[in-house]
Amino acid sequence: MLGLPKGSLEEATLKLFAKAGFKISQSSRSYRPSIDDPELDGRFVRAQEISRYVEHGYFDCGLTGHDWVVENNADVVEVCDLIYSRASNVKSRWVLVVPQDSPVQSVKDLEGKRIATEVVNIVGQYLKKNNVSASVEFSWGATEVKVPDLVDAIVDLTETGNSIRANKLRIVDTLLETNTKLIANKESWANPEKRKKIENIALLLRSALMADKMVGLKLNIERDKVDSIIASLPALRNPTISPLSCDKFVALEVILDEKVVREIIPSLKAHGAEGIIEYPLNKVVPD
Repeated sequence: MLGLPKGSLEEATLKLFAKAGFKISQSSRSYRPSIDDPELDGRFVRAQEISRYVEHGYFDCGLTGHDWVVENNADVVEVCDLIYSRASNVKSRWVLVVPQDSPVQSVKDLEGKRIATEVVNIVGQYLKKNNVSASVEFSWGATEVKVPDLVDAIVDLTETGNSIRANKLRIVDTLLETNTKLIANKESWANPEKRKKIENIALLLRSALMADKMVGLKLNIERDKVDSIIASLPALRNPTISPLSCDKFVALEVILDEKVVREIIPSLKAHGAEGIIEYPLNKVVPD
């Protein structure tokens, strides 16, 4: 039984599973997806709740943020990191935020003040660690609009900080870095058959995420230019080199970071490469 996040992570999660080879179908109002794997069943629930349901054994495994494992103090196995979100493949942060003109410069300045947040337990632990006594209230959303009229500060989730700056707020401190994780129930993890299935899911999901950042590149190059082109372009390390019917040329194939392709293709062309083809990848299996 698999717990899938409903809400902001939903679409990105479905795309990730599709790339990993699992087709998950659902109707617009259904919380019971159809998965094209007879060994899997699943439910969509809010990411905030998945760690509790995994701990209690309703789900054998599930995808949720590390923040909700901490917030719920859930006793689960954290199988692997899956750094993705609805907007990017970077980690998010829970940050302490105040208005730009606020006199608050550190958490110490919040003594006796009011803080709104969705992660009440995380903020409570943070205040305790810093020996600060402040009132923490749960926020149901739109947290950024509550300062300074309703509360003195907020603790909110951000990836880039753009929304915070757009609302004329500033970050005072970072409480917690978080990203999506595959987590497992401890009893399920102790079951060899279930553990093997969970590990296989983890491998395929990680492979799909790695492929997001990589592309394949094929090209033909004169045999006597291979050493010089590899020496000139370090990104081409460990290429596969195959003979062609024409002895003068060889085929070179390599997997590399997508970010360097726009720089490396003109250089390849300048070094005499021909028949250059770039292609996307579905999975890059980690070592």
